[in-house]
Amino acid sequence: MKYAEDNLPVVYLRPGEMHFTEAPSVVVTVLGSCLSVTMFDRHSGLGGICHGLLPQCTGEKDCRGECAEGFKYLDCSIRRMVKLFDKHNVKRSEIEVKCFGGADMFTGTIERPGSVSIGRQNITVAKRILKSEGLKLHVIDVGGLQGRKILFYTHTGEVLLKRLTPSNGGNSP
Repeated sequence: MKYAEDNLPVVYLRPGEMHFTEAPSVVVTVLGSCLSVTMFDRHSGLGGICHGLLPQCTGEKDCRGECAEGFKYLDCSIRRMVKLFDKHNVKRSEIEVKCFGGADMFTGTIERPGSVSIGRQNITVAKRILKSEGLKLHVIDVGGLQGRKILFYTHTGEVLLKRLTPSNGGNSP
């Protein structure tokens, strides 16, 4: 995947991190059961992306996105990104939201009857939080058995996606 065009800075987003900026850059991350949500506003040029490992914060009964390990959890990460757009007076109807990841990477393992994989839980929680925050998903590429590598262009909102197979890194988190 080519992503060093125009000499843009490249940011490697690790699990449990978020990147929010108005400066043009390319954010690269690799997802398995983890989930990334990108947000972009064309008018302000603001872009944000999170790489959540787990669906929900366990720190509080009704987490508001303020916990110490908030970017580890999708509910906290999404709420924190929304707050950053709010601080810049961006209307929620103007935020382009995209969601990637949530694969069932470990289907070879024995699951308990009635259990739901972490990937599926991540997808469910992300959709619920986005809806509760008044945000509309513009693009969604989630689930399945393959990991994904994504490149998020913070200044355009464009996301490039590559599906991973076990021979090219498909067992990555």
